[in-house]
Amino acid sequence: MPIFKEIPPTSGWKFCAKDLFLRPATASLEEDFKNYLGVNDVFITYSGTAALYLIFESLRRISSKKTVIIPAYVCPLVALAAQKAGLRIKVCDINKDNFDFNYNNLRDLCLADTDVLAIVAVHLGGIALDFDKIKEIANQREIFVIEDCAHALGAAYKGKKCGTLGDFSFFSLCRGKGITIYEGGVLAVNKKEYSSVVANTIKDIARKNYISEVFKIAELIGYWIFYRPLLFWFVFKLPQIFWNLGKNTDKAFGEEYDTNFDVHAVSVLRKYLGHKSFYRLENEISRQRERALFYIKALKEIKGISAVQENPNAYATYPFLTVLFDETAKRNEFFKKINNYGLGVSIVYLNAICDYTYLKDNMSCGECSNARDFSKRQLTLSTSVFLKDKDAEFIIHSLRETLSK
Repeated sequence: MPIFKEIPPTSGWKFCAKDLFLRPATASLEEDFKNYLGVNDVFITYSGTAALYLIFESLRRISSKKTVIIPAYVCPLVALAAQKAGLRIKVCDINKDNFDFNYNNLRDLCLADTDVLAIVAVHLGGIALDFDKIKEIANQREIFVIEDCAHALGAAYKGKKCGTLGDFSFFSLCRGKGITIYEGGVLAVNKKEYSSVVANTIKDIARKNYISEVFKIAELIGYWIFYRPLLFWFVFKLPQIFWNLGKNTDKAFGEEYDTNFDVHAVSVLRKYLGHKSFYRLENEISRQRERALFYIKALKEIKGISAVQENPNAYATYPFLTVLFDETAKRNEFFKKINNYGLGVSIVYLNAICDYTYLKDNMSCGECSNARDFSKRQLTLSTSVFLKDKDAEFIIHSLRETLSK
């Protein structure tokens, strides 16, 4: 095995240069998403985080309420987007063994507070939440529902695509996320009466920044060069090693953020590049699912571990597969062992959202014991196109060996 081999932990796609020249441009990236989702309006944004922030800013123009509810296990940028918009944050715990809300906790939070503006429903790992329960709770207090589909383009709940279930939704076009423009996002509006508010918010906030766009195009070129196993080590693993040596774990795992994220407009060129790869979406999702289902089948025969997977009403995209160990010590033992092989085994998020030191003073946490326990027992298995059958089989063999002791 090459010493510098490193398979990406998520299922970003290989770059196909021929797509830029052989496929005619018959639509736009906005139209691609609008037609695929069947939503009222779509806007391309600087990032998924920028899209969420713009939704929050739009809601502030619609309502005087100022509290948002987010799950206790989520990307820190969700909290920072709310903070940047001047909103109060309440945290709802998740279930013990999956990403879904603890619905008793969610109901209590919503019914006890008349100031709740929105619930951020996160389809983490490309797995749809139980949206019937979310809507039932939200409707009791006329609370907006925002779908976080950063991992879930193509996922579905009861035959309806994620991103079409709530009032607003957003997707990520960031590096490693499949369709990518290096850093980008998609904001979808599901109700026509809110489209003009969102459009005006974007017009007021997301201005053009030519210098920023030049850098993003350069980074996109770099991404196409380095996003392959024999080069990815230098831009992913090497910085991780450096920050771990400095005892900065948040930085090592790319989870050190602040509210100074950019909200610029996206250039026509970057949107065009995203449009040219949109046709690959369904085939890539099928490939990801095939890899995830291989893992899921194999894990059923191994005691001490389980997969976080779709429920019968859902269709997951699995940009990675999350697994839960019964014991944290076994999780740590396996991760330490497999981490040297460069096979894309990673983590979702390091901590429950309340345990990031730079966030905890800016939210009302309440109970999040399930999220804390979850964070200590989870790992992710890559569904990257670069992961070969023999690599996946080696991962399963290593899991079996670790857990049989």
